[in-house]
Amino acid sequence: MKEWHLIGMACLLILAAGCSGQGGQGNAGENQTHADPAGFVREAAAFAESAGKDAALAEFGNASGRFSRGSLYIYACDYNGTLLAHPYASEAVGANRGNWTDVRGLPAIRIGAATAANGGGYIAYLYPTPENGSIDEAAEETSLPKIVYVAPAGETWWVASGSYLSGAAGPGTEPYPEPVSAMIDLVERGAAYGRDHGRATAFRAISNQTGTFVDAAGHYLYAYDYNGTLLAHPYLQAAVGSNLIERQDPFGMKNIRALRDTARDGGGFVVFVWPNPDRGNREELKIGYVLPVDETWWVGSGVYLSEITGVDASFPSP
Repeated sequence: MKEWHLIGMACLLILAAGCSGQGGQGNAGENQTHADPAGFVREAAAFAESAGKDAALAEFGNASGRFSRGSLYIYACDYNGTLLAHPYASEAVGANRGNWTDVRGLPAIRIGAATAANGGGYIAYLYPTPENGSIDEAAEETSLPKIVYVAPAGETWWVASGSYLSGAAGPGTEPYPEPVSAMIDLVERGAAYGRDHGRATAFRAISNQTGTFVDAAGHYLYAYDYNGTLLAHPYLQAAVGSNLIERQDPFGMKNIRALRDTARDGGGFVVFVWPNPDRGNREELKIGYVLPVDETWWVGSGVYLSEITGVDASFPSP
């Protein structure tokens, strides 16, 4: 159990930095919310430019300073993955977490650094929820999606902030932003349909582009077996029957394997990189959700990060 307040993980790429969902406006004088960290992060980057790196890092590391607002606070990392400042984990400053991955293998710090180097933007990752003021980075059962905003603070370092995805839905909503809630519902309905109607009927329904498992926004269900063989897909029917377990994204994550492992463990969220056809097939983080149907196959669906933030979250390949 590591005592990094809310995300420590050094920089976690912002990780902790966490999150938000609706693309940031807001300025230094406004009350920032979890749903709007972008303005907060931009404010921090502007402060770093005016005050200088040393003064900025001292302020970012001050738990009583202007950039520590309860659970919304600034982290700073360099482009090698070294944590430069954290208001609640001073003991971790100087640690290099460049090779850190979330519980499903997403290299979040490298993705954060790449996003900051490209001018800044949103990222997402899985991270355990805090318990008793500490974080167990190996606690898969408490890991939930976070959305983070990152921005360059200078030529060699960047800053970030954010929160858990459930906090991005806004007051009076439960428990996730609408696209994510709809995705979860789609997967739950698909898993139940598969159990009730059997493989052959379910595969036909899942592969039907005008059927019940493709919604008006184009979100769809897919099915795999536990060896990684694609069993049904409405848009990749030529790939049905292919084993994709070793498919690897540009950052080195084997995303089908990660999705399969999550389903095999009982289901849940996975954050991974996938080409977005609405963005010219540029790579983008996608929040996926999977559930087992039985001991032989599973179903899943996903939502691109830009659908949650309303901001283009695609990036060039590393």
